[in-house]
Amino acid sequence: MDNFQIETAQNVAIEQNIANLGDRVLAYIVDILVIATYAILAIFLLGMISLSSRDTWVFMLIVGLPVFLYPLLAETFFNGQTLGKALLRTRVVKLDGSKAGFSNFAIRWLLGLLELGMTSGALALVVYLLNGHGQRLGDIAAKTTVISEKQQTFLHQTIGMEIPEDYQPEYPQVTVFSDNEIQTIKNLYQKAKRESNHAIIVSLSNKVSSMMEVTPKQRPLQFIDRIIADYNYYTQR
Repeated sequence: MDNFQIETAQNVAIEQNIANLGDRVLAYIVDILVIATYAILAIFLLGMISLSSRDTWVFMLIVGLPVFLYPLLAETFFNGQTLGKALLRTRVVKLDGSKAGFSNFAIRWLLGLLELGMTSGALALVVYLLNGHGQRLGDIAAKTTVISEKQQTFLHQTIGMEIPEDYQPEYPQVTVFSDNEIQTIKNLYQKAKRESNHAIIVSLSNKVSSMMEVTPKQRPLQFIDRIIADYNYYTQR
């Protein structure tokens, strides 16, 4: 899974996980199935009602309009997610990591009619592969991207980490923490990064520096990284 880094207004760098192509395609397929299921059920129920030729507008209102507007309405009311995206745990956000608004969703939707409808997704695929931020044409125009909210578990997410032999620690006060406390700090820190919650990172940095009785020499993100590395340096000696 690719990543890209954003810089918040508080000058905290947050790394986002870009939703991979497989998840986006699967989410799209799920949404197609949702739309098709709704349309079939709606047509079946309307078929049980005797409609005259003058009642075509009823059919279009109940069947056509929801199908046509589904992506726009779902992302607007469910904070950047359709049912497919929710199932695959992906979400549309702005490039700065903040919540996208109706105008962003509307631009994505309008261009999606061209990318996903008229070209059967071929244009979206080409643009996605050429773009470095997981964007199709609609995302580029709307200044959005689709991120993954899946929690990835890697070796580096445990408390242990490899420290270079020439590593120079900065905060010997980090030894005031226990293994469990450092693991808690690391878990909170990684969760905040995944959710682009810079306020939590700043608060965590303030709390850690207060407990250590030090003045951070780095910005909150780099400070927490340094604390975790320093702890491993002192505990592995």
